[in-house]
Amino acid sequence: MKKGQEIEVEIEKLAYGGKGVARVNNRVVFVDGALPGDRAIVRIRRKKKNFAEATVKQIIQPSSLRTEPRCKHFGVCGGCKWQNMSYEDQIRVKAELVRESLEHLAGLEAPRVLATLPSPLVYGYRNKMEFSFTERRWLTAEELADPQQKKDFALGFHVPGAFDRVMHIETCWLQDETMNGILNFSQRYFRDSGIPVFDLKTHQGQLRFLVLRKSFHYQKYMVNIVTFRPALEELQDFSHRIVKEFPQISSVINVVNRKFAQIAFGEEEYLLFGTPTLQEKLGRFVFEISANSFFQTNPLQAEKLYATVEDFVGENNLLIWDLYSGTGTIALFLSPHTQKVVGFELVESAVEDARKNSARNGIDNCEFVPGDIRDNIHRRKDQPDVVVCDPPRSGIHPDILRELIRIAPRKVVYVSCNPTTMARDIKILAPYYQVELVQPVDMFPHTYHIESVAKLVRR
Repeated sequence: MKKGQEIEVEIEKLAYGGKGVARVNNRVVFVDGALPGDRAIVRIRRKKKNFAEATVKQIIQPSSLRTEPRCKHFGVCGGCKWQNMSYEDQIRVKAELVRESLEHLAGLEAPRVLATLPSPLVYGYRNKMEFSFTERRWLTAEELADPQQKKDFALGFHVPGAFDRVMHIETCWLQDETMNGILNFSQRYFRDSGIPVFDLKTHQGQLRFLVLRKSFHYQKYMVNIVTFRPALEELQDFSHRIVKEFPQISSVINVVNRKFAQIAFGEEEYLLFGTPTLQEKLGRFVFEISANSFFQTNPLQAEKLYATVEDFVGENNLLIWDLYSGTGTIALFLSPHTQKVVGFELVESAVEDARKNSARNGIDNCEFVPGDIRDNIHRRKDQPDVVVCDPPRSGIHPDILRELIRIAPRKVVYVSCNPTTMARDIKILAPYYQVELVQPVDMFPHTYHIESVAKLVRR
């Protein structure tokens, strides 16, 4: 096999990451845009010692799993890898990926993995979307063929793998009709506004991101314009017009990011209209979401996720530790099932949000500890019945795993957004803990991402 070579393959299955898996002369080939059952001509893009990566050049015989994607941007945008597969097949494949990770990476025999909990909404499920401004719109092959198409202003998504290339987006089906309307209004307004777009090379200009948030329970919206410097005067007219057009908007905010890195966050917030936060209700709890807050992106499905954690934790606990506790959402859901919950979180601003959320909901048995998690749990003298871990995609830090083994709670509930790192960590815990049950929860339809909750009981 050589880079650039074209070969015929049959796709056997899907790998975590969304790529199809084929085998050629005992070498694994990962194929972008392929589904199990496809027979295709693929072009080798990258070759390594034990595997190769390829892209589809031609489908010879399509998989029976293939369906017509709803989105016109599918295949170029990169946000939805699996929109060309039925939702029933998506959630089946996701459970298989969790099971395979536990078998191959954790070394478990026949782990008990339940059927994936489907999302209540398959489209329009996201409560937050980020769109980037550009003055040099990236054009698709079809747009390049149109001599009338200008390579000018756009407000849309980054092309996969390119931080400086932004493509125009008309409709994103992962957000609702109102959010698409706000996007389209903003595209028209800022194209003609005269407010300059921030240039990544010269570091001149203003407009960087449009961030939209939605409260599903209260049906309210937040519009956040991220700029390089404060732009209160420049944005007043936009704020007035968009609120008139969409009365459901309860907040218009100007967040300032003075750093050159392309991130839709900032340290300064200026309120242009309405309230500085958006309220959302999950289960019996109400949360305040600011422009820079983290919050579960699929709130309707988040309720199922937290209900699963509650079920696995069980009743009659004296003390629960919540590691990587974030803004305290899991801790609040667990508060009725124990005498006390202690949340440990590195990010101090998240701890402040957790304390506010706890006070807002009248919860008095939750404590939140900021700082290095390993050091903090090492210093504790109390003994938890249950430890809940909800780490980032990289998994639990090895030092924290060693502390877990030393502390030896009777139960560990592992909430994971990455089955491969969860399997790696479970392998370390396996001599001490039996994996009783794993529940996949689909938080992100049409993507390969899958949340899982694993119940581990001390041997």
